[in-house]
Amino acid sequence: MVVVGGASGIGLAIAEAFSSEGCRVGIVDKKQADGENNWQVDICNYESLKDTAKSLQERFGRVDHAVCAAAIGSGKYGFPFWNLEPADWTKAVEVNLLGAVNFAHAFTPHIIEQGEGSLLFLASVAAQIGSQTDPPYSAAKAGVINFMQCAAKDLAPYGIRANALSPGMVKTSLNQSVWQALQDRLPEYERQDYEIWAEEKIKTIAPIGRWQTPEECAAAAVFLSSPIARNVTGQTFNVDGGQVMHA
Repeated sequence: MVVVGGASGIGLAIAEAFSSEGCRVGIVDKKQADGENNWQVDICNYESLKDTAKSLQERFGRVDHAVCAAAIGSGKYGFPFWNLEPADWTKAVEVNLLGAVNFAHAFTPHIIEQGEGSLLFLASVAAQIGSQTDPPYSAAKAGVINFMQCAAKDLAPYGIRANALSPGMVKTSLNQSVWQALQDRLPEYERQDYEIWAEEKIKTIAPIGRWQTPEECAAAAVFLSSPIARNVTGQTFNVDGGQVMHA
């Protein structure tokens, strides 16, 4: 199996979880990572990603499961949205949405070749609630969920499943960038330490009142790729402490 965006954060936790289950894991990331099964590739470079998918298939003999965990925020605090310029959207949409499309195009032929397997896209609770914090990120991840549903319908006749994993509040570099963007807008006397801000924020947005962890998200990823979930496709699986609830 392969994790694109697996060099750090939730992606790394997913790679480690699959490895602990006995899977041979390839990590594809823009960052350099140690290990013989790691490839340094930008998800926005489709041709390179396609070549890497082929190399992984040749080295492993088969690619059954592929996870797209690459993501970036806009780096700006978007409340209200007109604090941003349209140009601020470009990179976030390119990486988060078009990157997911590149990922699917690159790895789907190899998974179809096996006649079974799955695609998993990391989305976000922001994709489901219209987060004002970072509209470009929120909208791009909403696009990922919609594209995942299209992919699930297209892949079903081949016995391939596609799902999205939607983390809530996880202490990653991406989450810290949101905090930093907010602090940069505040006067000095209103600024908060990250840990203090995080403790207050999670209690206001998550009914269960605690942060989610990369390891909890990774456990859900393993489940969604396992035979136990063979009838689960086209779904968005939230690991969010109850932030997003649908009646």
